[in-house]
Formats: sequence, structure tokens, C-alpha cells
Amino acid sequence: MINRRHIRVKVMQSVYALLQSKSDNLTKEEKFLYASIDKMYDLYVLLIRLLVEVRNMEKNHIEISRKKFLATSEDLNPNIKFINNQVFNTLNESVSLNEYLETKNLNYWTLDNEYITEIWKQIKESELYATYMNSKHSNFQEDKEFVVAIFKTIVAPNEKLAEYFEDKNISWLDDIPFVNTWIVKSLNQLNVNQSFQLGKLYKDEDDKKFVVDLFRKVVLKHTEFEKEIEDKTPNWDSDRIAEVDMILIKMAICEFVNFPSIPTRVTINEYIEIAKDYSTNKSSYFINGVLDKILKDFTTSKRLNKIGRGLL
Repeated sequence: MINRRHIRVKVMQSVYALLQSKSDNLTKEEKFLYASIDKMYDLYVLLIRLLVEVRNMEKNHIEISRKKFLATSEDLNPNIKFINNQVFNTLNESVSLNEYLETKNLNYWTLDNEYITEIWKQIKESELYATYMNSKHSNFQEDKEFVVAIFKTIVAPNEKLAEYFEDKNISWLDDIPFVNTWIVKSLNQLNVNQSFQLGKLYKDEDDKKFVVDLFRKVVLKHTEFEKEIEDKTPNWDSDRIAEVDMILIKMAICEFVNFPSIPTRVTINEYIEIAKDYSTNKSSYFINGVLDKILKDFTTSKRLNKIGRGLL
């Protein structure tokens, strides 16, 4: 499921897009924000299905080899450990996965199966595959460890696959690292004789509401928040501050005053980490310094809106 940090990243991107376009259609932008998060779920499903398609490609290859006119002994009596992998079969039989694919018409791998071939070949040529196929053991734990390993070392870092997803949806490039982690977690949680159920996109309704609440409050008060930043950076012209830095600081201020249940230290740490990935090399230090000044000012003037112990 999507976590609060990735929600913040999505909101940051949408605030940036809105300010750049100078659009005043908040409802339209909110729908686009939610749609961007929903599309991330499509990516999650597609990558899980890719594992099934690789298994199916191997199965088809074995069936074709058996029908050769001059089939070898190996062709006629192949090692079928890979296609009998219990995790692949569990994913293949998942009702929720198959229903989602059908409902959303996610037929990417039928139309673009060259990417399945690419992953299949890399797996077959890997030491992981050789070790797994030569192992005399056969149990669910071994099957799961193998699938997780090939996903982490072959699927997740595949550059051609990343380029393909970027072409399909520009926002997926930023989503891939998060979705990859989500998939590894989902695979590791599988147990023997357990069906695979697609995880929820949001942890709860509060997280879903957090998306639009944060976006709306930042956009509606961004000029007010900008004044707060200017007051704490007297030696900086606002034009010299990176736009992403400005947006991240505004979002943090918004959380200080509009989200009572989020501890201030959590807010600061989250935006520092986001800055490391999405802004300049020195941005995290700059943002930390500005937010520290703002937090002290808000605490002294009693403008913080926090409830409960440990939230300051």
C-alpha cells in the first residue's frame, strides 16, 4: 500500500504542476492527483503479473520443445521445477489479481511480450536459476526465496523495463522504486496454501483523505506560506530558492498548522528525505534550517496546532 512519504511526493508533484500551469481548476487537479496514485496500483499489478507471464513462457517453451521432430531426451523429459514453483502458481490462480487485470484491461504483456522474453532469458542465464533448478529440495520457502531473488536482481533493476514503463506513464518512473519494494514485501508475506490477495492501495480512509487535504491546503495558502519562508530567509531572494524546495517547505508548514496528529519531527524528517531525492544536493540542509526556524517561531507564538504528547 502507498505510504505517507509517497503520498507527499505525489502531492508535491501535483502542486508543482498546478503552480507551473497557473491553473485555478482545483477539482480537475485533485482528480488528476488521485488518478496518478491509482495508476501506481496498475504498475504494482502489472509487475506481479509479469512474474506469471515469465513462468507461462517457460511452460510454452517446454511444450514446444517436446513436439520437436528430433526432440532430445532433455526436451522430452525436462526439469519442470520452474513452472511448478508454488509462488508462480499462487499468483497465477489469484482471483483478485486476474479480476483486476480484466476489469482494467491491462493487457500490456499480451501486446508487448518482448519484455517478458527479455526477463525470461535473463533468468534462464542466471546463476540463481541454475542453483534453484539443480537443488534437490522442493518446498514453498525455497520457491518464495527464489522468486523474491529474481525479482530483486533481475526484474527490478531492468533498464529496458523501466524505459517501457516511463513511455507508458511518465509518473511511473518515480513510482518504480516504491512499487518494487511493495512487491517484495507482498511476496515475502505469502505462506503455503494461502491464496494471493491484492493489497489495499491506501492503509485506511485517513490516508486517502490526507492526499486531497494536504494538496488543497497547500495550494489555497501557498502565498501565505511563502511569506513565512521569506521572513525566515531575509538574505535569500525567493527566486534563488529552488521551486521544489519552496513547495516542500510550504507543505511542511501546512502540516505544522493543519494536521494536529502528525508530529513536527516526522514532518521535518519526511521533507528532508524527499528533498534528497527530488532537489539539489544542498536542499536537505537548507530545508532543515528553514523549518527549524519556522518551528521555533510557531512554538514561541503558539501557532502550532498539535494535540497529544510527543507531537512537538
